[in-house]
Amino acid sequence: MKLVTFIQNDQFRLGVKLDQGIFDVAAALSAIPSGASIPVSVHEVIDGGTAAVEALDQYVKLALASSVDKGSFLLEESTLTIGPCVTHPNKIICVGLNYRQHAIETNAAIPEYPILFNKFNNTLTGHNHEVPLPKVSQKVDYEAELVIVIGKTAKYIEKADALSHVFGYCNVNDLSARDLQLRTQQWLLGKSCDKFSPLGPYLVTADEVGDPNNLQIKCIVNGDVRQNSNTADMIFHCDEIVTYISQHMTLVPGDIILTGTPQGVVLGYPVDKQVWLKDGDIVTIEIEKLGSLTNTMVAEV
Repeated sequence: MKLVTFIQNDQFRLGVKLDQGIFDVAAALSAIPSGASIPVSVHEVIDGGTAAVEALDQYVKLALASSVDKGSFLLEESTLTIGPCVTHPNKIICVGLNYRQHAIETNAAIPEYPILFNKFNNTLTGHNHEVPLPKVSQKVDYEAELVIVIGKTAKYIEKADALSHVFGYCNVNDLSARDLQLRTQQWLLGKSCDKFSPLGPYLVTADEVGDPNNLQIKCIVNGDVRQNSNTADMIFHCDEIVTYISQHMTLVPGDIILTGTPQGVVLGYPVDKQVWLKDGDIVTIEIEKLGSLTNTMVAEV
């Protein structure tokens, strides 16, 4: 299942992406009430796990098969304002230098353990939203990344069980102000500017994705492919990441883990060839099975 969060009257609403359009769950329930408990937000689906996904799937099929006019709850995706596909993660955990070729291009040592840092909810935004380039930075970089969305509480889990704790996956652009990031040994400042984590457009359930470490991943800037790799190049694969983090902190449903970026970032170019993101640049993140996430960079006012 592909879940979508869209914004209507300043409120987040849950949608399901179908071939016919976006299924507006709340609007459908108004037209076709259900005796069952149907989730109406993305976090209700995540918290409810498999049972919530199944209930939602059955309800969508019931509504589509009904004789009720579908116009009120089948919406054209291009007309919607899309929000971050996970709206209120408890934790945003990031893994740095997690692609072998990216470590090589930046002349960094291959890490012995996952390098972890965090971002905050102020960095979240959605597909097609503008991202402000901070006044205080001249070196903003793109980073295509696969996101793990936790679906079950995880603490001290074994690698063999790790992916059973994953609800699904999505795209993110882990935007990075390199001059701020590298100002000190702590990366947080350069990673946590407003809207520096466009997320989505879809949250895709794990059963539809299959092996998360066999997905093509790309970043495209103004039509030019800058990153083109596969999640197989991760140094620490998704099951290893979830296992490792769970040894040190409790992961809860709705937590998101940004798993690192492949080679091709601006930072990896020779200094004389580094062209940082600028006002008007259009950046698209594409990961196999997860759709395309596009945002326009704008100069901060």
